[in-house]
Amino acid sequence: MKIKINKVFTTMFLFAFLWGPLGAFAAGDEPLPPGDTTEKVVPASEAVEEERPNLSADVAFLSKYIWRGYELSRNSLVIQPSVTAGYKGFGLNLWGNLDTDMYGYDQQKWNETDMTVSYDHSFGPVGLGVGYIYYALDGTDDTQEFYVSLGGDVLLAPTLTVYRDVDEYHGWYIDLGLSHSFDLPYEMTLDLGASCAYYISDNDSIVDYDHNGDPTTSRFKNFQNGLLSVGMTIPFAKYFSVAPMIAYSFPLGGAADKMLKGTSLSNDAAHFFGGVTLSMAF
Repeated sequence: MKIKINKVFTTMFLFAFLWGPLGAFAAGDEPLPPGDTTEKVVPASEAVEEERPNLSADVAFLSKYIWRGYELSRNSLVIQPSVTAGYKGFGLNLWGNLDTDMYGYDQQKWNETDMTVSYDHSFGPVGLGVGYIYYALDGTDDTQEFYVSLGGDVLLAPTLTVYRDVDEYHGWYIDLGLSHSFDLPYEMTLDLGASCAYYISDNDSIVDYDHNGDPTTSRFKNFQNGLLSVGMTIPFAKYFSVAPMIAYSFPLGGAADKMLKGTSLSNDAAHFFGGVTLSMAF
């Protein structure tokens, strides 16, 4: 693997060390009324919260690693830590995947590290996001993507995200997602989500598969996968939360069924999986 596990955790530690000590920025002074020469004291409680950098970290324990419908683990627990820092709409995230019993290796293996740089901004009820993702992969070539997303702060929070791979897997992945959270007692929420995606391959890395499960020479251009999920977010101890979830990933049509089945580890195109995520945010 091009980025070793100790290097990844060292990067995460240094990143947290550099961001952690940043303090809050005080609110700007307001002009004094005419004739008033008394300096106005701004209470600390009125400090402008949005001027503060934020740091969050979480770790997910999942029964299976499913990404865009692809089955990337089999019969093993996967552990996926993540660290995110943000300031004034800019974000930097480091994410990784540890397969505790990687298929074909019979041992645990850290097989992926992703870095995402992003910027998000809201224009009233409309949110716009852009970003760059570097995928450092073990056992296959690394790749890179750019993306742009458009979302609405309306019922079901529709979000359209378009990803463009500019490296090894040239193509477009277009994802439409819907979500809604229901408030529960004690600040808990019931979280529902659904998404569907279309893929357009621009090279021979991702192709159609025939009825025998063999790849063809035709590039894949079709609906790819759908995802349904239900979970809960349970906050505790002010800065922490735990979020159990279950999900179902499935192909969208015959072409996707053959392609996802032909590339899976278990010869299945549809997958139930679940797990729990522990989070903290400052």
